[in-house]
Amino acid sequence: MVEHRMVDVNGVRLHIAEQGEGPLVVLLHGFPESWHSWRNQFGPLAEAGFRVVAPDQRGYGRSDHPADVDAYTILHLVGDVVALIQALGEESAYVVGHDWGAPVAWHTALLRPDMVRGVAGLSVPPPFRGTQPPLAAMEEKYAGRFYWNYFNRPGVADAEFAKDTRTALRKFLYSACGDAPGALEGKQPLVDPERGWLAAMPDPAVLPHWCTEDALDVLTDSFSQGFTGALNWYRNLDRNWELTAPWHGAVVTRPALYIYGERDVVASFPGTPELIERLPGLMPSLRREPIELAGCGHWTQQERPDEVNTALIDFLTA
Repeated sequence: MVEHRMVDVNGVRLHIAEQGEGPLVVLLHGFPESWHSWRNQFGPLAEAGFRVVAPDQRGYGRSDHPADVDAYTILHLVGDVVALIQALGEESAYVVGHDWGAPVAWHTALLRPDMVRGVAGLSVPPPFRGTQPPLAAMEEKYAGRFYWNYFNRPGVADAEFAKDTRTALRKFLYSACGDAPGALEGKQPLVDPERGWLAAMPDPAVLPHWCTEDALDVLTDSFSQGFTGALNWYRNLDRNWELTAPWHGAVVTRPALYIYGERDVVASFPGTPELIERLPGLMPSLRREPIELAGCGHWTQQERPDEVNTALIDFLTA
């Protein structure tokens, strides 16, 4: 059974879910998600002989939501993972992340390789720091319409998504999944600042097969404190670029795995298709070629749990 408790780490309290015994595997969710996005991984990983822990990361769910925007930098997020591993009585762990959780996992391996036995990223590929701050680059490229820039406006997206939390989450989950008929496939996620982001998203009458009404209820409840903490992660993108300057050109050296969906909008972000193609040459620590899941959208481990579980277990036990 999955058990729940609170853990004090790095100056915040994190809610964690855990199951199993053995080498520690930390599962890091993305936006707009919670620990529950890993619900299909707990049982198989625990049965394979691992201790599985998934936190609500800072700003999410039952974990603390610091008020200051600058309390959500990549250094804070990596610090939470490092402190969590130590609080669980371990010296090292396997770290797996999806969406925003992937950059946290990749940077944990980059900054603290001594504590990472292996790292896996879903959707978002390993970090290769660019020559421009990302928010500034997207502001210039898309005249401020890229969703990162929309999220960066204080209070705007916060209010839009909180107006009807369940509907907002339902639209997010459907629009970016592989079952949506081309809603985001191959397109850049641009926002009309006058209409907001949700106005252009379809609202499905029936949820896709991989997301039940109960799962949506759990996710909706996890955003009862609003979206500001989660959106503050995006508001630190340029600050993260500044803070990671000492690691410019550095490459993740720990054993690594990368999985993404064929229809994941992230895979079409500027420069990302080229990066994915070049990854094996750029990152010798990859244990196999990037795994592309046919027909899969953005919500990798939820849409394709069996394939993701098989790939993760093969990687973790190798």
